Parts: sequence; C-alpha cells; structure tokens
Amino acid sequence: MDGAWDIACVLFHVWLFIVVGLIVLPAMFGVSLGFTDLYIKVLVKTLEWATLRIQRGQKEQTTLPSQTANGIIEKDDGSMEKEIGELRQSHPKSLAGDFTLCDVFYFCKKGIEIIVEDQVTQRFTSEELASWNLLTRTNNNFRYISVRVTIIWGLGVFIRYCILLPLRITLAAIGLSWLVIGTILVGSLPNSNVKNYLSDLVHITCYRICARGLSATIHYHNKENRPKKGGICVANHTSPIDIVILANDGCYAMVGQVHGGLLGVIQRSIVRSCPHVWFERSEMKDRHAVAKRLKDHIADKTKLPILIFPEGTCINNTSVMMFKKGSFEIGGTIYPVAIKYDPQFGDAFWNSAKYNMVSYLLRMMTSWAIVCNVWYLPPMTRQDGEDAVHFANRVKSAIANQGGLVDLSWDGGLKRAKVKDSYKEEQQKIYSSIIVGSDSHETSVGPE
Repeated sequence: MDGAWDIACVLFHVWLFIVVGLIVLPAMFGVSLGFTDLYIKVLVKTLEWATLRIQRGQKEQTTLPSQTANGIIEKDDGSMEKEIGELRQSHPKSLAGDFTLCDVFYFCKKGIEIIVEDQVTQRFTSEELASWNLLTRTNNNFRYISVRVTIIWGLGVFIRYCILLPLRITLAAIGLSWLVIGTILVGSLPNSNVKNYLSDLVHITCYRICARGLSATIHYHNKENRPKKGGICVANHTSPIDIVILANDGCYAMVGQVHGGLLGVIQRSIVRSCPHVWFERSEMKDRHAVAKRLKDHIADKTKLPILIFPEGTCINNTSVMMFKKGSFEIGGTIYPVAIKYDPQFGDAFWNSAKYNMVSYLLRMMTSWAIVCNVWYLPPMTRQDGEDAVHFANRVKSAIANQGGLVDLSWDGGLKRAKVKDSYKEEQQKIYSSIIVGSDSHETSVGPE
C-alpha cells in the first residue's frame, strides 16, 4: 500500500512539474519552449503519411467524383438582369421589358438551386477537408484501409483522450481560476495606472494559459495595426475561442449579456478590474441604451478597445456573412481583424444547433491542435456621406479578402429564423424594375 502511494506521489509531482514548470510559467511570461512547434511538426508529418497511405489504398476502390470548390452545383455569379437578359436573347420573339414567359425559367432554376444547395445552410456545417485528419468527425471508413493506418488512428485516440484531454482540462482550470482570483484581487485596488497594468497582466496571462491548453499555434500578421484604446475591434466569428485567440495578443473590453452560473461568476469578477460592457437581457433589446453605453466607452481614450463580432453567430470558417450595422453607427475608429483557422488540425467551428457548449469544448480539447492566422487590418473610419450599412459592408469585404473567405450578404440570423420579408421584396423590386423600367414603353408580344 505504501509503495502504491509513493508511486502516486511521484506521478503527481511529475505531472505538476510538466503543467506548471513547462507550460504555465512559460505561458505567463509569453515564452515558448518549442514543445508545441515540435508537436505540430510531428503531427504534420504523420498526417501527410496517413494521407499518402489512404490515397494508395483508395486506388483499388471505386470513388465518387470530387465536388467542386463551390459545392454540388456550379452557380452563376451574374445578376438577375444579366441572366434574364440572356434568356430573352435566346427567344427572339421576347422583347426587353414587360413580362415574358421565358422569365419563369430563371426563377425555376434559382429555386431548384436553393432547394438542393443554398449559400446559407452550408455555412453552418463543418468545413469539408481534402484529406482525413485522423479525427473521427470525418469518414470513419478511412481508418480500415490498412493495418498501419488503424494502429496510428488508435494511438491518436489514446493520446488525445488519455494524455491531451486531462492536460488541457487542468490548464483550463488553472487559467480560469487565475482569472477569477486575479481580477478579484486587482479589483480591490484603487483606480490608477498600476491597477490597469495589473488587470491587463492578469487577463493576458489567463488567455495565454488557455491557449497553451488548446495547443494553439497562432500567427499574428501586421501587428502595427493592432487595435488601440478608445476604438472598436471587429472580427469574423467562427468559435467562442476567437476571444482567446485575439486576447492572447492584447487586452479587450468584452460586450455581451449578463449570464448566471459559472459564466456569471467570471463576468462579475473580471468587471471589477476592467470596464467590460455587460447588459441585462432587457437592455439588450434597447438599441439606444446599447449604443449609448458603447459610445460612452469609446469616448474614454483610456479604456480598452471593444471587441465585437458583428455577424452575431458563428460561421464555419469559410465565409463572412452580413455584419449588423449597430457597431458601425456609434462612431469611432474601427479596427478590422481577420481570423482563419487551419481545419487540418481540428474543426474550430461551433455548430450551436448540433452541439451544446460542453460538447463543443470536449471536441476542442480532443482535437489535435488549434492552428490559425490572425491579420490586423489598417484602421477604418466612416466616410462622409456613407451610411452604417455601406460602412459595415466595406469592412466585411476587407476582412473577407484578407482572410481568403467568401464574402456573403446573407444575414447569419437565417441560421435560426425565417427569411425576412425585406429580402423577398428586394428581389421583387429588382424584377419589377426589369419589367416597368426604361423599356416599359415597348409593346409586349403575346404567344402565338
């Protein structure tokens, strides 16, 4: 019995040394010992070997043709006017202007395309991979191609669930505990530059520990454009860990609704040391009250930049969807940030319709790693005569171009809500303008 206890104590001390000495302390000082980089290099080599082995094994199997980059259907990018004009040209008896029967084919074609594969629904499913990454979320049949691939897959399951998962849970617990305790202690100090410095130190240390807990490898580009105090940082939204990714390189003031439970404890503790902007549920529905509090925050150039995700929901790392205009109505300088995850090492997208927060975090902690690129774009301001909607679209386009993402005009709220009548009316107005536009004086030709 004493021998077993001694072995347990030795294992505990080894575990404590690994967690605190090799991970937590270097993370607190922003130092990397190179273990994560080495782990990623070994992982890349392993995945490359597995991909080649799978490709060799598939040569003897019948495979379906691969999908195009845009999905099942190759869609035209032309406007309604252009496509209807081409249809009418193919029917010489149809005149431009007025209703013609061939116009029906355009709407039938678009309707079938949307039923088979629309641009919105596919943005809320996991990004498809070119090859298997030895995680179970992709084609399970791949691992039976050869004995060696099966052995590597089984070894990967053991490493991810029996080694990485306990380690990551331990680091997450340490990081969150440090955040709560540290912000409570700092919050008891009088307001001063020292308090602000200690608050920033506590926050960034916590996020660095949590990032190490996800084996995160983050590449920051154009750091000279990092958000400054008194501004608003807007970014595309893929996952709740977007906050950890960005706050690992700088401190931000968070905006959100007041919650209960463990999240509520964290919110109440961190607001003591840093002026985050939390709203009650009733306040969130009052746009004027929200706008006023945000304006008051950015008016104080000593406060941290506000971090906002204008899409309002998580998108699957392939696209950027419509930005809500509220963040762009309050004035101030906008600091756009583009975030792009590498899906080869793990699926960072949170499909909240399929997984709750606990299930999602379990998937994150059992992935190989989180690898992503972050681009800080030059600050942008609203131009003279530019309304909030056009400003939001301009910022969205800049983020999409930098991150290599598809720029979509659809509202991410369609994930849970029906299409707004305004979208239908917009298409009806476009078609109406074709019928009663400049060509309305021409006489229509009826069917013979």
